[in-house]
Amino acid sequence: MTGVVGVWAGQGGGGVRLLERGAGPQGPQGPQGLVGREVELAVVRAALGAHRLVSVTGAAGVGKSRLALAAAAPEEAPWRAMVRVRWHDGVPVGPRALAGRIAQALDAAAGGYGRAGAAPDLADAVRALPDDELLLILDDVDPVHAQCAGIVQSLLMALPALRVLVTARRPLGLGDEQVVRLAPLATDPAAELLRASAEAHGVTSEPDPAAVARVCRLLEGNPLAIELAAAQLTELPADDLADRLQDGQCWLSATGPLLKRHRSWRASLGAVHALCEPGVRKAWRRLSVFAGDFTERAAVFVCEGADLSPDRVPGALAHLTAIGALERASELGSVLEPRYRMARAARDFGAERLAAAGESAAAASRHARHCRSTAAVAETLWNTGLQQQAVRLVQDELADLTALVRRGTHDPGHAETALETVLHLWFWWVAHERAREGAGHVLALLPRLPAAEWLTARGQWLAGWLTTGADPAAAQRLLDRAWPVAVLCGDDALVGRIAHVHGTLAWQRGDLPAAAAHYRHAADTVPPHASGGPTPAVSLAALAIVHSATAPARAVHTARQALAQQTGHHDTWATALAQYARALADVRAGRPGRARRRAERALAHLDARLDAPQPRAALRRLLDTLRDGAGPGPGPHPVHVPAPRTGP
Repeated sequence: MTGVVGVWAGQGGGGVRLLERGAGPQGPQGPQGLVGREVELAVVRAALGAHRLVSVTGAAGVGKSRLALAAAAPEEAPWRAMVRVRWHDGVPVGPRALAGRIAQALDAAAGGYGRAGAAPDLADAVRALPDDELLLILDDVDPVHAQCAGIVQSLLMALPALRVLVTARRPLGLGDEQVVRLAPLATDPAAELLRASAEAHGVTSEPDPAAVARVCRLLEGNPLAIELAAAQLTELPADDLADRLQDGQCWLSATGPLLKRHRSWRASLGAVHALCEPGVRKAWRRLSVFAGDFTERAAVFVCEGADLSPDRVPGALAHLTAIGALERASELGSVLEPRYRMARAARDFGAERLAAAGESAAAASRHARHCRSTAAVAETLWNTGLQQQAVRLVQDELADLTALVRRGTHDPGHAETALETVLHLWFWWVAHERAREGAGHVLALLPRLPAAEWLTARGQWLAGWLTTGADPAAAQRLLDRAWPVAVLCGDDALVGRIAHVHGTLAWQRGDLPAAAAHYRHAADTVPPHASGGPTPAVSLAALAIVHSATAPARAVHTARQALAQQTGHHDTWATALAQYARALADVRAGRPGRARRRAERALAHLDARLDAPQPRAALRRLLDTLRDGAGPGPGPHPVHVPAPRTGP
């Protein structure tokens, strides 16, 4: 006998029929066949030639079944027949029922398909099989995953000529199993699949390439999601489709796919969700509050509760990663703490389940507290000399920190926590030229808070500092509102930092005596270890830059004061500004060679320890000026000021 024997098992039972080689139900990629899977196809075929058990694994809708059938199809394959068993409706069955269905398929492969009589026993079916090579394809075994492992092990031991090809979201876990993990499509093949699928649905016009790329990026290259999205192009332009997908993906559906769970993205994800244990389902929906990568510790904090103990969360993470709802965002074996990322579609589905469970508010509150705590840790790292680590932490968590701020602008209940988070990150907005972004966050949150409170005054101070370059008048108004509250609250740190921003405004308008007075006031008023803003060393460095324009010797003395501060030796940002001031003083004193060497050392020290665009740009500009043989000029230069730049 030559051909494919198929058993399609579901809630309503199953049947056996003989198919021609290469035939079978359509996979999620429909009539377009395999797109962008040439490498994976070769890998699976090579694995089948060298191993008796091969598992193709991957997330829902990634195209496992279609790849497996294509890999098993070539006429030159050594197996005499293929037996395919598939579970259509995702309904779990017991071990005996599973064995019976596999026996039914194997009996058909032995020539007994369609004959009358009792259903064959698995042992009888095995004894009846010839010694020829046989390929057993167990397709979509997730509903019977646990039972399948034992049966496959027994079959491989009983039938030396048997090969087994399994498709599932996770491996069986057997010793000789060769696992091929199927990833989503890359950018170009995903776009090709979308265009081909749209054409198959009757779309005659060519979609906009940029919109197609955006759709595929939002769908993260998942073939089933792309197929379902292509069906929407009969009603929606690609740009409008991308806009809808930005807000959610679970609504995607089509009438074409054979399997019910392939007819909508929500149903496909729901089939995965239904097979998870209750604790894993709780973790899935609670983890959907994360907008970006997260650590295991963050997951435990957000997920734990009376119904889910902390020790169960790591296991849930491992299971969600195995089934494709999560992916590792960090390299395996890295010395850094592992980070996870939830697939966009899984996050949308989890958010729906979170709302249905009535847990959205509680999860958002825990997420907000986590973000505020993360920002506080980052500020502590910055203030204790671990500034590169502080920057890396903010970069890792930026998506969730930004999500909290956006939530705070729409929900007054989160506004205070969001503003506290933004204030902890003052160094990120100031030292990394993100002033426009930071000012936008603060100004959006301030109307949500009482006008005459200490937290609001701190927000006004930071917004004023961040807008000095773009709108000095607005910055002045914000400082005027913040100063009385700071004085009434007796907050010396806030009073001093308001003075620092006044110094920056004075410098920008060319009033050097006023700038020097304000910076001196700031340096004398801010306590050395006060959190929530720059240290006195930064104000002294700024004062040294002012002095360098008219009094080089005084600038050197002030810069040394900045470097001698208790916090100066581990504040790389303040150190760079102070050394910049000393280099400027050397130029004014007629020592360009010394200025160049000092600037080069300061730049090398800065590059090795911190990504700080503003002092780096100032030092490089000074070096360029010295190489050209010119001085820095008599008047103030905006880049010399330790103030944020808002960009064009």
